[in-house]
Amino acid sequence: MKIANRREKGIYALFARYVSLNIVSIIAVSCYVLADTFFISRSGGPDGITVLNLCLPIYNIIYAIGAMIGTGSAIRFTIEKNEGRRSRYFTNALLWCLIFGLAAALIGGSRPDLILHLMGGDSQIVRIGIPYLRIFILFSPFFMANQVFTAFVRNDGAPALSMTATMSSSLFNILFDYIFVFPMGMGIAGAGLATAISPVVSISICCLHFLAGDNNLHIRKMLPDVRLLVSSCKLGISSFVAEMSQGVTTTLFNFLILGLEGNIGVAAYGIVANFSIVGTSLFNGLAQGTQPLISRFHLTGEEKKKRQILRLGIITALCIALLINLAAWTQTDLLISIFNSSRSAMLSRIAHPGLRIYFTGFLCSGLNIFLASSFSADDKAAASACVSLSRGFAAICAFALVLSRLFGMTGIWASYPAAEAFTLMLALGWLISGSRKK
Repeated sequence: MKIANRREKGIYALFARYVSLNIVSIIAVSCYVLADTFFISRSGGPDGITVLNLCLPIYNIIYAIGAMIGTGSAIRFTIEKNEGRRSRYFTNALLWCLIFGLAAALIGGSRPDLILHLMGGDSQIVRIGIPYLRIFILFSPFFMANQVFTAFVRNDGAPALSMTATMSSSLFNILFDYIFVFPMGMGIAGAGLATAISPVVSISICCLHFLAGDNNLHIRKMLPDVRLLVSSCKLGISSFVAEMSQGVTTTLFNFLILGLEGNIGVAAYGIVANFSIVGTSLFNGLAQGTQPLISRFHLTGEEKKKRQILRLGIITALCIALLINLAAWTQTDLLISIFNSSRSAMLSRIAHPGLRIYFTGFLCSGLNIFLASSFSADDKAAASACVSLSRGFAAICAFALVLSRLFGMTGIWASYPAAEAFTLMLALGWLISGSRKK
């Protein structure tokens, strides 16, 4: 009995260590998005927030591709038994991130005005947003490569170093947001420059892992391997959709809201979306923290430990969701006022019900994000893809289009919790089905 209790405590300690480190590091990432919004709102007012919200889906695409390649390759690295093939995943992931990153930088850096027009910006918004978009999109290879470094360092037994790298880059971003925007007078372009340099800081710190005695990561001389990429991306699809869903939702909501409330409506949604990023980051931290543990126990066949991690993850996701909703419903006006520097009554009127209704979706989305990641870590790519694609694309688009026609802005806010509730039924179906088979 005592031995069993010690093992139980060991699982709790392992879960707490990995999850807490990842939640802290991902919160740090989301905080620099809030810092961008805060400084831009002070510098450019509602138009500045609108620019940021139109650029956010582009950032999501870049980040999502890097997360899919990095996380998927790191999972393959963890569960692969063939040592010769195992060592190739790290280099292959970096090579493909370089290829995709350079392509994004070339396309986006040459015509940022066209991208902003396509995202729904009018001439005023495009004029303000060109410097911001051009600067950060040119650093696309670094954003993508950073996902590879942090994922592999975390999965190679150094989650503390991965967290330190992420937090340091975020603190750099927040500090230099202020320095570039105000003392140096660079305005919105300064916020873009601070964001662009931050992944370079993170990568530099992750490179310290190569000096460690227990380092298993090595750069190999090889050409980009499509088969390794496809194999990795199958397990990284949940990470891709977790990031990409924010971009898809933001893009769709931007166009719908522009037709209902114009630029001020998009600015109101920008406030809700930026706080949503913080909430989502908590669940992504939970998912990324448990992913190496589930992969490890899957590889060693320790089903009991894997079930314990799954149970702890579900309980933690529900607790986080309840705390988020408590904050959203009790501090609504305070949260909105942080970004409403112009004291716009119309902005506040639109954002107030939006924040409350939208955030009820976290009661289901937290479980969806965690379960999609756990399916992926357990080598169940089909289940992970089904859950991720439903919440990230299919369900949210369908509910947004239908409910916005029926209920206007209220329908738009309600589409997120409706889509997450629908997806949770799918996720629980996969979970129960897998348990019955075992």
